Order: sequence, then structure tokens, then C-alpha cells
Amino acid sequence: MNHIYPDYYKDFRCIADKCIHNCCIGWEIDIDEDTALMYKNTKGDFGDRLRENINFSGEIPCFTLAQEERCPFLNSKNLCDIITTMGEESLCTICSEHPRFHNELPGRIESGLGMCCEEAARIILTKKGYTFLIGDTATDDEIIRLRDVLLSIVQNREMSIEERAKAVLFACNVQLPPYNWQEWGDFLLSLEQLDSNWTQLITTLRDNGDSIQTEMCRLSFENFMEDNQSEYEKLLHYLIYRHLANAPDMEEAGVRAAFAVFSYKLIHRLHTLLWQEKGDLTTEERIDVCRMFSAEIEYSDENLYKVFDELS
Repeated sequence: MNHIYPDYYKDFRCIADKCIHNCCIGWEIDIDEDTALMYKNTKGDFGDRLRENINFSGEIPCFTLAQEERCPFLNSKNLCDIITTMGEESLCTICSEHPRFHNELPGRIESGLGMCCEEAARIILTKKGYTFLIGDTATDDEIIRLRDVLLSIVQNREMSIEERAKAVLFACNVQLPPYNWQEWGDFLLSLEQLDSNWTQLITTLRDNGDSIQTEMCRLSFENFMEDNQSEYEKLLHYLIYRHLANAPDMEEAGVRAAFAVFSYKLIHRLHTLLWQEKGDLTTEERIDVCRMFSAEIEYSDENLYKVFDELS
């Protein structure tokens, strides 16, 4: 089986207790069948603790979240008691793989890192140079071949980022809906939200995204970002690589390409609004907007497909 992945894929290492937005907080964590069986049969006091903190009654076993929606095995130092007691090899599949994703396609598996993890987002967005795919990428699949064209477009540095985004839409013969940012803000606020910071950011988008002041700030912000434009290139590359592969047909591939461009434009406008408010915007703050976007949209199938439908 051919394995394809971006050249930064193997750079990821969990930063554990140094992580600000811990993936062991606020997420219901399902446990795969083999690991659930191992946990059921673990002996001793820790085995008892495992069974007391796992819900086996549902269709898929899952950890029973503790106070403040913390995983019951995330200790006061924000370290995993399963790892410290049983070793990393004892983690369930979700915990051992996150934030990695895998798309299974005919004759190949494509892997990558998901931006909902702050460390993965940092690796993706701050990587120097071009992004290359490792593995044999040759294929007759028309969607993958289209994606290869789009990935080449987004890394063509003879064009501005905005020109590349337009070229992606042109190559797929698609356009974004003629909504203003107030309308997009209303739509995004109609989706399920996890983080109050995201809700506040989208509320600001709805209220101020179309203002004359914001438009005037956009050019100044682009000057501010002149040496970091590659972050938006990396963002587009990530979104196109991740989402086009699973498109069932060429029409849907166009929708997903439009999603990548819309996401870039949304994040750029959110960055502009924050910069307008603060007078500065650090790399960490820019990355955090991308992380929030990923957690709120990419990692909610319901939200993701509602956005796809809106772009269709």
C-alpha cells in the first residue's frame, strides 16, 4: 500500500503539559475495540480505575469525562496517567494517532496533521520552504490529478496569495457565493460552537467585517504580513491536500476547493480584525485563529458539511 504524507508529517511530537489547548479536555474520546478489551482485562488498582472511568454501555466505549470536561486520566500536571502507568503503547487509537489523519483511497493511504492541534498548526504554518508530498503520488485518478494542479498553483510564488486563490477557483470553474462578511458571520453563528472565543471572533466579523475602517486596515495588515505571506500558502496547501482527496466526484472536488479558498479568506479577515483591534498580531495569535477554525469547522462533520452545502 502506497503511503503519501507531507514532508512535515513526521516532525510532530506531542508537547504534552506545555499544550495550552489540551486535546484531553472538552472532547469525548472513543475507545477502539482492541484497546477497550485490554482495559477491561487490566489487573490491579489501575485496572479498577480504568473500568470505573469508561462507559462501556454505549455502542462505542468512551472515557467518562470528569470535572471541566477533562479526561479522567489527565492528571493535575496535564500529563496522561495511562502513559505514565502503562506506557504510550497502551493508548487507544484516537489518543495515539491524534492529531494525525488518514484518508484511505484505492491503492494508497494519505496521512497528514490536523490543524485543530496547536503544535500541528505551528508545524504546518511556519514550515520553511515549499511543502512536498512524500511517496509515489502518480495516479490516474482525475480528482487527485486536479488536486496536484491546485497544489502547484498555491505554491506558485510568482503570484500573490490572492491571485493564487482566484486561480484555484478558476481551475475548478467555481465561484464563492456573493455574500458579505455580515452574511457569512450570521451563517457561521448559526453553526454549533465549542469555544466562546470563536463565537466572539465571528460576532466581530459579522459586526465589523465589512466596515470601511476594516477595508482600510486590510492593506496595512497585508504590508504587516509581507514577510509571513507563506502562512496563507501553507494554509491553502493543507486544506486542499486534506479535503479534496475524499471528494466523491469532480463537482464535489470543486466545492472543496472553494472551501479551501473561503477558509483562507475567512482566516485572513479574522486576522485583519484582530490586528485592527490590537495594533499587532503575533505568530502564536495567528496560529490560534487557525486552530480555532479547524476545531470548530473541520472537526465537526455537521458544521463542515453545512459549509460545503453553503458553497455548493
